[in-house]
Amino acid sequence: MAAREIPGLFTAPDGKARCAWCAATPAYLHYHDAEWGFPVTDDRRLFEKLCLEGFQSGLSWLTILNKRDAFRRAFAGFDARAVARFAPADVERLLQDAGIVRHRGKIESTINNARRLLELQAECGTLAAYVWRYEPAPQKRPRRMTLAALQKLGSTPESVAMAKDLKRRGWSFVGPTTVYAFMQAMGLVNDHLEGCHVRAAVHAARRDMPVP
Repeated sequence: MAAREIPGLFTAPDGKARCAWCAATPAYLHYHDAEWGFPVTDDRRLFEKLCLEGFQSGLSWLTILNKRDAFRRAFAGFDARAVARFAPADVERLLQDAGIVRHRGKIESTINNARRLLELQAECGTLAAYVWRYEPAPQKRPRRMTLAALQKLGSTPESVAMAKDLKRRGWSFVGPTTVYAFMQAMGLVNDHLEGCHVRAAVHAARRDMPVP
């Protein structure tokens, strides 16, 4: 069956089937092929994604992806120790930065979450060790990742539990839907659809990755 006949897939000019959401722009397609769903254990990348998911609230991920380099410059490469030292003057500076999303609450949340991350690392060792506790057991996942199955996964018991615990620890902009999008992107789940040519590569990467 051709990709165009399978809901949620499209065939790109190279003849490979992909998740249809990445068809919008070449940047989206590259992100889908090279990043989305591949497992991540680097604390800086995990922290960056949690922050950017917070900034995405009410916006498209494409908007944030197009601004990601500017966000990295604005927030010291998402070095939590550096961001944790940001002062009120830095908030005002960032509110003048046209390269990012200029939302006071989200900017202040990123600084707050950097401080909470340092506390979490002191307790758990790494952010990776913490977040990978919430990887769903295989038997809790859909047997086949079809578009219909994916559409039922706006949040999951695991994303609800992680969001609840992060909020208990003082984090903000980390609701269950935001956390599930983070889990999708960072490889805690493999939500590439059946038939997407990247799905097998993501599965192999997770199989070969030691749990932090």
